[in-house]
Amino acid sequence: MQNVVLEDKTIEAYVSDIDDQQRQKIREVAEELTNVRVAHVNSTASGGGVAEIVQSLVPLLNDVGVETDWLVMDATAEFFDVTKAIHNGLQGEQSEFTDDMRETYRPVTVENAEALGETYDVIVLHDPQTLGMAPTLAERFPETAFVWRCHIDLTAAAPAFLEFLQSYLDPIDRAVFTLPEYGESITGVEKVVVHPAIDPFTEKNRPLEELSGEAAEAADPERYPFDTDRPLIVQISRFDPWKDPLGVVDAYRDVTETIPDTQLALVGSRPDDDPEGIVVYREVEEATSDDPDVHLLSDLPDAGINALQRGADVVLQKSLREGFALTVAEALWKETPVVGSNVGGIPLQIEDGANGYLVEPDDIAATADRVTRLLDDERNRQFGERGRETIRERFLLPRLVSDYLTLIADVSRPSVEP
Repeated sequence: MQNVVLEDKTIEAYVSDIDDQQRQKIREVAEELTNVRVAHVNSTASGGGVAEIVQSLVPLLNDVGVETDWLVMDATAEFFDVTKAIHNGLQGEQSEFTDDMRETYRPVTVENAEALGETYDVIVLHDPQTLGMAPTLAERFPETAFVWRCHIDLTAAAPAFLEFLQSYLDPIDRAVFTLPEYGESITGVEKVVVHPAIDPFTEKNRPLEELSGEAAEAADPERYPFDTDRPLIVQISRFDPWKDPLGVVDAYRDVTETIPDTQLALVGSRPDDDPEGIVVYREVEEATSDDPDVHLLSDLPDAGINALQRGADVVLQKSLREGFALTVAEALWKETPVVGSNVGGIPLQIEDGANGYLVEPDDIAATADRVTRLLDDERNRQFGERGRETIRERFLLPRLVSDYLTLIADVSRPSVEP
């Protein structure tokens, strides 16, 4: 496994986004944990929401006095093929879970668990990719507490894939989900709910005027193939069938029947642990090749994502299933109204008709209608202002730091008591 080195952050930098009660709670709980070592383990250092959360969370845990590392698995392309199939099965795709898949998954997780050279009081394993490490780690480190953080919506999981997850949960002391219903089918482990959050000071989220150097260049609208005087719809997601990029294209085409000069940007990453990305990208590319107003952009720097979320007239998040959707929080933070599917964690962030619109995930006509309303509606600005306040109150990084400190204190309680 690789230990990711991160730049320092300080909780005091977030003073404008943290109230006195939250600051006091962070300080008091952190004082209990001065002798506790923590590791977060996931499958990739970039290109997904988990990596974005961990790379901001870990430095702040260190800043408040909790020694915390970020470890990333070493894995093969074959392993990621299998874990993508597991991810799809857990989200409801009715595919077969084979012995070959199991035989590919297990050795990689065992090898990574055996490669761990440090001792930790608490290890947080993120998503199915890392869960298979738990039995080996528990044998090697019987005094360690194990947390499994599941970022996936399991409410429609195929039984074979759910059984696979369940087979690794015995060593887990806590399972963490974004919504209570995500964990209802999981048994034999104590469950807690923690909502994700965004970091307002990353290059992706900070005001554009605060960027400099290469980041400022990446945020320059002139770098992108849009006409800034024409309406722009943006969806920022992995090129993944669960994000329904072809459905986004269909909705955009409906919008252009009313507002013909509308443009669409589908912006996505293709992370190391998602082999489906290039396949979906090519499908969308073929479907839109005859439309010069549809732009497919991949692997943009964070500052470029920031600029597009601010420059968009409407951000879409037309997911068929969704764990949380950090991209919704990012857009709302930038006062850009969002039309999102009424699935997963999106309704936690969007109040229909107040800071954006919710639509059913397969309703192309409703999606197009709500986008058209926002392109035509003076309430666009009001929606944006309300959206920013929603994120400020509920989904910024200091609140997540507080939640994780409470979780770590809970699972490691025997080692921190006098």
